[in-house]
Amino acid sequence: MLNLEKHASGEVKKLPLLLLLDRSGSMADHGKIDELNKAVKEMLQSFNEIKTTDIQVGIITFGETADIHSPLMPASNLMPKWEDLLADGRTPMGSAFKIAKEILEDKEQISSKAYRPLVILVSDGMPTDLWETELDDFINTGRSQKCDRMAMSIGKDAELEPLEKFIIGTDRPVFEAKSAADFQAYFKFITMSVTTRTLSQNPNIIPHDEEKKHIDKIVSESISDDEW
Repeated sequence: MLNLEKHASGEVKKLPLLLLLDRSGSMADHGKIDELNKAVKEMLQSFNEIKTTDIQVGIITFGETADIHSPLMPASNLMPKWEDLLADGRTPMGSAFKIAKEILEDKEQISSKAYRPLVILVSDGMPTDLWETELDDFINTGRSQKCDRMAMSIGKDAELEPLEKFIIGTDRPVFEAKSAADFQAYFKFITMSVTTRTLSQNPNIIPHDEEKKHIDKIVSESISDDEW
């Protein structure tokens, strides 16, 4: 069936995606930052091939400071501008939540006509700032509370508490990547999940049952002895 919501105006509707990426000093261990850079570039390439929906990607990093690495823009525009992340500093995750919320609340950046935004948090460590207050504000007030959320840990010793709290209410697990193979597999799954949304009659509906089947498959196939 034709998706009239996409085609009635002749315009491609926007799907906002914010990546909250840890680039703290610990991400330099075992090449984790290199795997993250590789995965993001492959994700952008995949999104660039989608024509039915305009996936707007914004990237917020947190290391020595929390910053907007790339403002929201079409994946095709971001690809040539991408600069690899360098690992350095502490883990100001709370500041990253604050920046993400400011973007989500801004109707000039994210129109009320856009599809439901998705925010993905990727980290290996415990936040070093007042993250709980910022997270509570993020998931319980304003427009940000309506966005969809995913979280991925990096490394077998990653701190799961902030990631678990980030996805409260989403009916999703934390994707625990304990090796490079796990990490790449989970990132490809997330890319596929977003792509699946763009092909749906209603991209605002998140197919959790289908996601769980794919997650279980990834877990069963991505067992690796080469843990971080």
